[in-house]
Amino acid sequence: MKRTLRTVAVLTLAGIVISSCASLKKMKKMEKNIAYKVTPEVLEAKGGNVDVKIDATIPAKYFNRKVTLVATPVLKFQNGGEKAYEPKTFQGEKVQGNNEVVPYASGKTVSYTGSVPFEEAMRVSGLYVKFVGSKGAKSVDYESRKIADGVLATSTMVENTPAAAIGADQFQRITKEEQEAAIYYLINSAQIRTKEMTSKEIKAMEKFIKDAKAAEDMVLKNIQIQSYASPDGPVSLNEKLADNREGAADKFMKNNMKKIKVDEYKNLDFFKKYVVAEDWEGFKKAMEESNIRDKELILRVLAMHSDPEVREREIKNISSAYSVVADQILPKLRRSKFVVNAERIGKSDEEIRDLVKSDPTALNVEEMLYAATLFDNNGDKLMIYKTAMSQFPNDWRGFNDAGMIEFELGQVNEAKANFEKADKLSANNKVVKNNLGAIELKNGNVKEAEVLFGAATGAGNEVNYNKGIVAIMKGDYKAAVDYFGKCNCENAALANLLAGNNNEAAKKLNEGKSDSALSDYLKAIVAARNNDTNAVLANLKNACAKDANLKKTAATDLEFVKLFENADFKAIVK
Repeated sequence: MKRTLRTVAVLTLAGIVISSCASLKKMKKMEKNIAYKVTPEVLEAKGGNVDVKIDATIPAKYFNRKVTLVATPVLKFQNGGEKAYEPKTFQGEKVQGNNEVVPYASGKTVSYTGSVPFEEAMRVSGLYVKFVGSKGAKSVDYESRKIADGVLATSTMVENTPAAAIGADQFQRITKEEQEAAIYYLINSAQIRTKEMTSKEIKAMEKFIKDAKAAEDMVLKNIQIQSYASPDGPVSLNEKLADNREGAADKFMKNNMKKIKVDEYKNLDFFKKYVVAEDWEGFKKAMEESNIRDKELILRVLAMHSDPEVREREIKNISSAYSVVADQILPKLRRSKFVVNAERIGKSDEEIRDLVKSDPTALNVEEMLYAATLFDNNGDKLMIYKTAMSQFPNDWRGFNDAGMIEFELGQVNEAKANFEKADKLSANNKVVKNNLGAIELKNGNVKEAEVLFGAATGAGNEVNYNKGIVAIMKGDYKAAVDYFGKCNCENAALANLLAGNNNEAAKKLNEGKSDSALSDYLKAIVAARNNDTNAVLANLKNACAKDANLKKTAATDLEFVKLFENADFKAIVK
């Protein structure tokens, strides 16, 4: 009896095991009935990762009620390697657990999203799903058919060539200089008093005119004579008074110039004259700058009335203020103002080029920084900027601009040191922040670079170009297109390709007229997307001739997948 029971128990356990294996094997066999939708259809490197979304429609009567299924998407490389995504677990209706349940009778569409870092070996690969099904103590491993191709790696062609910005010079070969002076009249008078003729302002003006005339590097341009009457009294009287003051001022100025032997007094066009009969604008400005108690009330009167006689009457009605106005404001408006305009002519380019090498101490900082722009050789430029660093150690631009040249020469550590010195001399300077960001980006520190470029916003096209590079690296192609704007460079073309703007990408490559290997390679991609085989082969041939390393890239680039068996394509990438 005991032996019989033992035999029955063994047979029962064996039946359970056989049943478990049968269920798992049935699911393995029926895997071909699962419908997969993969987004994107061809996997793509974006932002340094390969993202995937899988929608799997599991048919009815597939998922055994007592089975647990662990699904792991896997990229299998052509060279034999592979990269697994994070697994996801599903379970039947009778399994005790917290995983997503798939009903046996109806089936279900389940979704999966995952991401893995991009690797070069992924360029030619396939996406599969590995399953481990378990029921009780038994388990079965199996694998899906290939459900997607991968990986399109066009985004990895971004050139990490951030742009450093110059601390621009403020050199002006012609600088405007001017000297002002005024003479003041008594009320209702156009007579110039002796004390006005000999005031400090007038003496300083006379000296300026005489010195400008004598200086070899200065040119007298003109003299403005502006004559005014204060806005009190009848308009007709003020018009006549202002005209008389203009005549007196004109005669005074010409006599003075004749006395100091400046012949321009003979040239009528040298004098620019105008007359203001009632200087309400001057009145308003003087009131705003005064401490008069009722000035706000008087300013409201000016704003309310446009008729000058009404204005004058209303202001006089403010009896508490008018006497102060008459004493403090109106006398300043009864005047003729002189503005002497001259131009100082700076050193010629030839003089500056010679001096920066023979006697740099003869140059001021603006001339020295400008001097560097007169040389094409980076060695000359760097020498000049280092001289500026020594001669003007408190000016951030010498350090920044030396760092810019070092950065262009690939001397990244030296450039960083000089940018940091510039940063200490000029905290929160946007140009310097951009350049520090360029260092971080070149060193692969994308997040740090992005923060610094944010702090540099508004500093110029270099910042937007650098932000465009970051945007491509992050996978934000629309933003990259916006940042690059009108730039006809390879990175701008690449951004448009990635954003799906193939025609715009082609336009930028053609208008940019770059002769680089990358430009030809991108043209080949545009042609491939337009199904223009001849253009693909011609541009790819040019690209690989200029850079042999592109042969290996093209041979596994899914942009050209339709040509992988083309004999001419094979010959180019061989």
